[in-house]
Amino acid sequence: MELGVEIGKLLVAFLVLINPFSALSIYLDLTQDHSTKEKRRIARTAALAVFIVIAVFTLTGGMLLKILGISVGSFQVGGGILVLLIAISMMNGNDNPAKQNIGRDKEEGVVQHIQKNAKAIAVVPVAIPITIGPGGISTVIIYASAARNYSDIALILAAGFLVSLICYAILVVAGRISKKLGTTGLTILNRIMGMMLAAVSVEIIVAGLKSIFPQLAG
Repeated sequence: MELGVEIGKLLVAFLVLINPFSALSIYLDLTQDHSTKEKRRIARTAALAVFIVIAVFTLTGGMLLKILGISVGSFQVGGGILVLLIAISMMNGNDNPAKQNIGRDKEEGVVQHIQKNAKAIAVVPVAIPITIGPGGISTVIIYASAARNYSDIALILAAGFLVSLICYAILVVAGRISKKLGTTGLTILNRIMGMMLAAVSVEIIVAGLKSIFPQLAG
C-alpha cells in the first residue's frame, strides 16, 4: 500500500509540473502537415525522450549535486522557489516561464523549418523544453537526491515511465482534446495544474528548509 501511495505522489508531482497538456498547441502546429502514422511516431518519440531525460537525471542527479558541492536542502529550496514561480505564472494564465514558446511565431518561419524533420519535432521542442523543461528536470533531481536507497530510485523511474505513457496518450488524442476543451478549457486546466503545482512547490521548499535547519523538524 505504501508503495502505491509513493508512486501516486511522485506521479502527481511529475504530472502537474511536466503538464503534457502544455505541449498540445505546439504539437498540433508542428504536425499539421504530417500523416496520422507520422503523428503517432512523433508522439511516441517525444514520450520516449521525456522518459530518457527523467531517467538520466534520476540516476545522475545526486552525483551532480555532489560534484557541484550543492547540498540537497539548498537545491530543494532553490528548485522549490523555481517551481513556485512557475505555478504562480500558470495560475495567472501565463505560459510556463521556464518553457520556451518555440514554434509559435510562424512569421519568422520557425514552424516551417522544424516541420521538415519529424524526429526534430519530437525531441525539440515537443519533449524538450515544452513538455519537460528546467522546472521538471529540477524536480527530478530534487527527488533523486533525496532518495535513500535503490527502491526510492526505482519508484522515481516507475513514476517517470507512467508519466511518459500519459504524455504519449495525450499527444495521440491531442486533436480531440483541443476540440473538446477549446482555448478556455485548456486555460482553466492550466490554472488548476498551477494550483496543484503550488502545493507541490511548498512541500519541496519545506523539505529543503528542514534539511538545512534540522531544528525545524522538531
